[in-house]
Amino acid sequence: MTKKKSTFVCQNCGNQSAKWLGKCPQCSAWNSFVEEIISNPNSKPVSAGISRTAKKAKSLKDVEPLTQKRLVFTDVELNRVLGGGAIPGSLILFGGEPGIGKSTLMLQVALQNPQLKVLYVSGEESDEQIKTRADRVQPETSDNIFILTETDTNIIKNASENLQPDILIIDSIQTLHSDKLDSAPGTVSQIRECTSELIKFAKETSTAVLLIGHINKDGAIAGPKVLEHMVDTVLQFEGDRNHVYRILRTIKNRFGSASELGVYEMSGNGLRQVTNPSEILITERDENTSGVAIAGTIEGARPLLVEIQSLVSSAVYGTPQRSTTGFDTRRMNMLLAVLEKRCGFRLGAKDVFLNITGGIKIDDTAIDLAVVCSILSSDQDVPLDNQICFAGEIGLSGEIRAVNRIDQRISEAEKLGYKKIIISKYNKFNSKDFNIEIVKCGKIEDVFRLLF
Repeated sequence: MTKKKSTFVCQNCGNQSAKWLGKCPQCSAWNSFVEEIISNPNSKPVSAGISRTAKKAKSLKDVEPLTQKRLVFTDVELNRVLGGGAIPGSLILFGGEPGIGKSTLMLQVALQNPQLKVLYVSGEESDEQIKTRADRVQPETSDNIFILTETDTNIIKNASENLQPDILIIDSIQTLHSDKLDSAPGTVSQIRECTSELIKFAKETSTAVLLIGHINKDGAIAGPKVLEHMVDTVLQFEGDRNHVYRILRTIKNRFGSASELGVYEMSGNGLRQVTNPSEILITERDENTSGVAIAGTIEGARPLLVEIQSLVSSAVYGTPQRSTTGFDTRRMNMLLAVLEKRCGFRLGAKDVFLNITGGIKIDDTAIDLAVVCSILSSDQDVPLDNQICFAGEIGLSGEIRAVNRIDQRISEAEKLGYKKIIISKYNKFNSKDFNIEIVKCGKIEDVFRLLF
C-alpha cells in the first residue's frame, strides 16, 4: 500500500519544509508549521484523461479589446474604489478585521442591486442568520437574491452553473475546501487551491466573484501572499470598531486606480455611504482651540479636508515623548528637527502628541504645513483662525514645496466655506478661477509671521 506523502507548510507565508520547525526561516513566525497531505494514493490525478491542444501565439494587433460592460452598483462609494464597477469575470478580495462590517457590506451589495442576480454563499452563518441580518439592513428582498450555506467548492460551482448569477459572493475564502486536497479548510494549500478553482470558474462563465478574506494579527490578509497576486482587485476595509466610520481602501486594482477611498458610516441598519467625508473629518467647535489646523489632502481622485490636532507640553519624565495617530511618527520627528534647526523653535525638551481626527491614516506629504502650524499653535498656545486651511510640503531646509493637484485642494476648501488657504509660492495655477483668498509663502518663517 502506497504511503501518503506530506509536507509541513508555514501558515503565515506558505514556506514548505520536509520536517516540523519551531520558527519559520523565511518569515520568522513561531509555531506556524502545519502538516499537510500533498499526495493521496486514493485520489485520482487531476490531469488524467485530459488532452491539451497546443495554443499558438497571436499578434497583439489581432487581440480584441475588452468590451464587457462593468456591473454598476447603486453604492457610489463601492463603484469609486472599483474604478466604476465590477468587471464580469473578475475576482475581488475584501479584507478586514473581525466585526468591521465585511459581511454587512456584501449583503447590502446583494440587497441594493435588484437588477443583478446574486448568489450569496456563506460558510460561517446559517440561512436563518443571514435572513435576520437582511431584514435588519433592508426589509424588502428581491427575487434575484439566492443563499447557499456550503463550503465545498464543487457544490458551489455546480449551484452557480445552474443559477448563472451575475455576482457570486463567498463569505469567506478561509472556510472553503476542495476535495483535491486532504488538508483542513483555512490552510495555505486549501486557500490557494480554492482560489484558483474560483478564478477558473469566473473566467469561463464571466461571473464577478467577491471574496471575503480574514486578516491576521499583523493586519495582512490571512493565507499565502500569493492569494493577493492571484485575484484582480484587493480592497481593505479599515476602521475602529469603537468608531462609526469605516474606510474602504483599494490596495490593488487591475481595472482602475489603486489609490481610491470610500467612506461609510456604521449604523443599526447597516452601512451608510458618506458622500462628503470632509464634513465628518472636521470637528465643529463653539470657540477656537490652540493646536488645531485644517489640511487639504488627496486620496485617490478625491480631495479631502482633515483636521490635525497637536498637544505640545513640557516633558515631565525627562525623556520627551513623540506619539502620532494616523500620521507617520518618523515624518513628524523630521518636521520637529526642521523647526528646531532652521526656525529656532526649542521643541527638543517637550512632549509632542499628534492626532488626525476621524480615525483616518494620511500618507500625503501635503499636510506637512498643517502639521507644523498645528504644533506651533499648541506650543505658543495661540489658536489659529478656523477659516484658514493649509496645503504644502516642508523641505529639510525649511522651504514650503509645491504639491500636486493644488486646484482640487483649493476647490474643496472653497466648497466647504473656508476664507483663506496657505500654499507654496512655487505652485503654478490660475488664481482667477477661485473666490477664496490664496496666500503664497516660501518659508516656514513667512507662515509664522503671518499667523502669530
